Amino acid sequence: MYQLFYYPRNASFAPHMLLAEMQLDYELVLVDRKTEAQKNPEYLKLNPTGRIPTLVFEGEAIYESAAICLFLCEQHPEKNMMPAQGTIARAKFYQWLFYLNASLQPELMVYFYPQKHTCDESGKAAIKQAQQQRIEEMLSLLDNELENKKYLLGDNISACDFVLFMLLHWGSGLNRPPLSFPNLERFLRDMATRKSVRQVCVTEETSLALYV
Repeated sequence: MYQLFYYPRNASFAPHMLLAEMQLDYELVLVDRKTEAQKNPEYLKLNPTGRIPTLVFEGEAIYESAAICLFLCEQHPEKNMMPAQGTIARAKFYQWLFYLNASLQPELMVYFYPQKHTCDESGKAAIKQAQQQRIEEMLSLLDNELENKKYLLGDNISACDFVLFMLLHWGSGLNRPPLSFPNLERFLRDMATRKSVRQVCVTEETSLALYV
């Protein structure tokens, strides 16, 4: 059985949805950010970064959301959550997974936590304003990629789409939110109808009202 250490709507959101989509046997362990439980000594033994999520399998801890998603795909190839090895489609899978994890997500983090990127209290607003533009450019790229495609890789859903849904949901409060992009809007509304997404959102007490 897998153990997912999570907190609602954190970076654990994507692996949580993936576990549900793949219908795997897993247990949720809440890491309460309100009490900074991710900094507790016991949790730091599992994940020394002091961040969420962590996946425990066969006594070993794995952290970083994208790495967890990739591990689950490799453990269960029969679930078809990533394309076959050696194909161009697999390369595209890596491309989008790494883009979402290493490009879009960090830009969102700067937007959400500008105080961590300046020593000037008055500079936070300027950082957020600049980030809005940077993120909008990235959302435009993703919107163009989804033109005439249901998912990032085409007609077949992959782990990338759950990471994308997580990040787009995080960005719902932007001045130009993902729902203002036609293809991202279609993608979000479609993903919000999936049984796995709805199941996880009930568990995490996350509203899908924006998408229905």
